[in-house]
Amino acid sequence: MNSPQISVVAHNIRSSHNVGSIFRTCDGLGVEHLYLSGYSPYPAAQDDTRLPHIVERVTADISKTALGAEKTVPFTHIANITSTIEAFKAHGYKIIGLEQDEKSIQLDKFEVPGKIMLILGEEVEGITAELKQHCDDLIEIPMQGQKESFNVSVATGIALYELKYPRTY
Repeated sequence: MNSPQISVVAHNIRSSHNVGSIFRTCDGLGVEHLYLSGYSPYPAAQDDTRLPHIVERVTADISKTALGAEKTVPFTHIANITSTIEAFKAHGYKIIGLEQDEKSIQLDKFEVPGKIMLILGEEVEGITAELKQHCDDLIEIPMQGQKESFNVSVATGIALYELKYPRTY
C-alpha cells in the first residue's frame, strides 16, 4: 500500500508549545500541509497582519518545541475552517477527526484512505459538535491507563504514525 497523503488542521489549540510539537511531528511524518485555525497560534507568515512584537513572541514560543520544523512544514493560518474542509472534500480527501466520541472508530481498526485531512481540536474540549459534522469519520486512540486522553501533540504523533504506516494484521 502506498503511504497516504495527509494534511492536518489544528483548530483552537491554545498552547504554542503544542503547536510547535505538532509542527515537528508533521515534519517527521511527511505531512503535506499544516493548517492552523481559530485561535491557534502560528509562526511568522508572509503578509502577516499581526503586530511585529506579537509575531516575534509567538514565533519564538512555537520554535522552542518545533526546533526549526516551523520553517520546513508548509503551513497556512486559515480564517474559515469550513471552506477549507469543503475544498479538501472536493479534491477527494476524507475528513478525519481525532476525537473520543461514541461514533469514533478505534485507530487500530480504522481503514486508512489514500487522502486524509486530520482535524485536531482544542486541548480540553476537543473538536466542537459543529466541526464533527464536517468529518467523514472520527478516530480515537485506545486508552489503558487512568487518564482519559493524551496531550493533543502526543495524540497527533500516535495518530499520524498509525495513519502513515498502518499495521497489516
